[in-house]
Amino acid sequence: APKAKKVVGIELIEEAVEAAKENAKINGLNNCEFIAGDVAVTIKNVTEKPDIIILDPPRPGVHPVALDYVIKFDAKEIIYVSCNPKTLAVDLEVLTANGYKVEKVKVMDMFPHTPHVETVVKLLKK
Repeated sequence: APKAKKVVGIELIEEAVEAAKENAKINGLNNCEFIAGDVAVTIKNVTEKPDIIILDPPRPGVHPVALDYVIKFDAKEIIYVSCNPKTLAVDLEVLTANGYKVEKVKVMDMFPHTPHVETVVKLLKK
């Protein structure tokens, strides 16, 4: 965030938004805006085109309405953090069909001795 002109975060859980605001304050970041709400509704109010979008959806993946807005923003880069390989594959199919290319993939074993993994994908606009 210190190198960004502006950071906008949208999160469903109000407590997480309050924690993000407090974290930004502690770190002296005054270029951050955090919005509590359903991303499928709240994203409609984002008017500035982002350079980079970071997605970290719940297990069902990015809501189709939100994914449509992400595509329309036409950001040069998307970082997608996923806890569900199946929904990641579905969303990546949509993103690649709309002009994005998978640049890099990393799988993280965040939960040892369980079948769960986190996958981080870097996509670039073609």
